[in-house]
Amino acid sequence: MVTGRHTLFSGALIAVTSLAVGAVITARLDLVSSSSAQTSTAPGTVNTSALPAMNSDPITGELTATTFRDIARAQSPMVVNIRTESRSQGNDLLQQFLGDLPQPGAPSPGRPSQQRPTVAAGTGFVIDKAGYIVTNNHVVEGATKIEVSFLDDDEAYEARIVGRDRLTDSALIELTERPPYPLSEASFGDSAQMEPGDWVMAIGNPFGLGHTVTVGVVSAVGRPFDQVRGRSQQVIQTDAAINPGNSGGPLLNLRGDVIGINTAIVSDRPSNLGIGFAIPINTVRSLLPQLRTGAVTRGVIGIEILPVTSDDFQDHGLSERMGAIISRIRRGGPADDSTLELGDVIVSFDGERVDDIESLQAKVVDTRPGTVVELGVYRDGEPTTLPITIGELDLEDEGRPAEVRVEDLNTGFGMSLQDLAAESARELRLPRGTTGAVVTNVEPGGAAQTGGIRPGDVITAVNRSAVSTAAEAIRELNRVESGRSAFLLVVRPDEEQFLRLRKD
Repeated sequence: MVTGRHTLFSGALIAVTSLAVGAVITARLDLVSSSSAQTSTAPGTVNTSALPAMNSDPITGELTATTFRDIARAQSPMVVNIRTESRSQGNDLLQQFLGDLPQPGAPSPGRPSQQRPTVAAGTGFVIDKAGYIVTNNHVVEGATKIEVSFLDDDEAYEARIVGRDRLTDSALIELTERPPYPLSEASFGDSAQMEPGDWVMAIGNPFGLGHTVTVGVVSAVGRPFDQVRGRSQQVIQTDAAINPGNSGGPLLNLRGDVIGINTAIVSDRPSNLGIGFAIPINTVRSLLPQLRTGAVTRGVIGIEILPVTSDDFQDHGLSERMGAIISRIRRGGPADDSTLELGDVIVSFDGERVDDIESLQAKVVDTRPGTVVELGVYRDGEPTTLPITIGELDLEDEGRPAEVRVEDLNTGFGMSLQDLAAESARELRLPRGTTGAVVTNVEPGGAAQTGGIRPGDVITAVNRSAVSTAAEAIRELNRVESGRSAFLLVVRPDEEQFLRLRKD
């Protein structure tokens, strides 16, 4: 970590970038090892008859000395501790900078290969007495074995994954082994009711300490949080203590209703600093019919968009700031097959107003693939209406960044970069939410090697400017004149480091 011995400049750089690299998924634990009735409905639609009941009544009554005790006593039985095992997969990036060094669990010469399981812990809560449990996707993703334990029960019961959704970081699992007693199930509140200052309680399995209760308030609502690169979800921010292992646990209102699923914290270390994020329960509740079928289907139109600003809305012929500007049309996507053009400003979707980027994205993903909708568009200052057929969103493809290489000829630093993929970040044990440019190759004797850069380093800032992609890092490095120095903030699995590189 950067310490006080460094210059004021380096300290300021870290202060600027700490939040950018600090979102820590709360299921990761190093205590054991590295961690962390069917319904039928058309894709993209909600079968409201299959949704759990939701209590939208106003929350009234006085806060007493036993309020939180009563909530904890009543709701802890429906909260479960989750233990998972998974098998580590090969990673080209790790192999590239670890080389042929023996790794934990790696076979010795002449001995058969043995893969050690990765053990992780998290939390969930029962939503159906038939044995269905909601948790985070990142708690169970890639798990080869899932075990669930209940309050005051030393036994562990196996479960299976029913459905997962990366975008909301939610998952539905089902017990394949049942305890010999009736299950308690969660009651659903209305997350849309929550406002800053409202009391909340979290129950979870932090650091393996099952059924731990913490209390705080809602700090903010509608915070954007990226679960998938380029696509944010609105989350609830809370100061109720959430730590590694709390992932997938419930956030409760004063009535004991679930109003959120704890999913992440913002911190510069793997512990709580009073900023936690929870997925609103209304978001996950609406997806449950699809999760029960095994998959969530969403719409896409295949464009990249820019916001309309207060400085340029009149330039587009608009009377007020609204809409989203098309900056890129992806080849082979729905927009590529339509009459949309670069620079078009989308102001309505199927007759509904589009306020901004988030408004458009929400409308598109909630639309069933194959649906034909009318887009209200301003082009060259004139309004028009264009039809488009909604495609199906592929999160795996969308979240996979294109590799960007930096050659010594272009930057003068002697290293190659690419965008940091989520899979690489997990393998490198980097904090959740870390973005930047990962170093894939270092030229022998070049400026990067001389300055201490090594393959696997993740560059998060160049000369005080935070960078979230390889392209941004390239831009900042190219601004450095030959013979001058660049100051880089580098993230490694167990530390941050401030390095100075002199450009050749």
